[in-house]
Amino acid sequence: MSKSSQKALDRKRRTAARLAAVQTLYQMAITGTPAPRVIAEFKELRLEGGADDESFGPADPVFYEKLAAGVASNLDAVDQLIAGALSEDWALDRLETIVRNILQCGAHELLAHGDIPAPVVISEYVDVAHAFFAEKEPGFINGVLDRIARTVREDEPGAAALGSESA
Repeated sequence: MSKSSQKALDRKRRTAARLAAVQTLYQMAITGTPAPRVIAEFKELRLEGGADDESFGPADPVFYEKLAAGVASNLDAVDQLIAGALSEDWALDRLETIVRNILQCGAHELLAHGDIPAPVVISEYVDVAHAFFAEKEPGFINGVLDRIARTVREDEPGAAALGSESA
């Protein structure tokens, strides 16, 4: 496999891991099931193709677990970042669950995975939002993650121009 083909495959695997992490958080929020149990179920049944109709395809299981477990263990800090990026008339608990979950994963990745450029993180979660929404939610997610990136990645080259990135 060529180096460019491998990079493309790695990107697809990370994208699938992001989607799985968002859905893991959603399942935790809806069912109240603890993170370790939901993560184990997703890894066994969905990431590894245990159920053909529920498989996400080739996902990066290590990256998936870092995201899902990272958000779950730092939920208060992640939610504070999101709340700080919302306008004054929006409270975190007003957000739809899946919107909040997408923002939680994106905020955590911006905070904890400095090796991935902020515009890439934002673009990936806008794409995840498009998997669930066709209206204004992807733009809303773009704006909130952009504000978070400006806070947690202020020293990153190009951070001042994050809002102008296409996502």
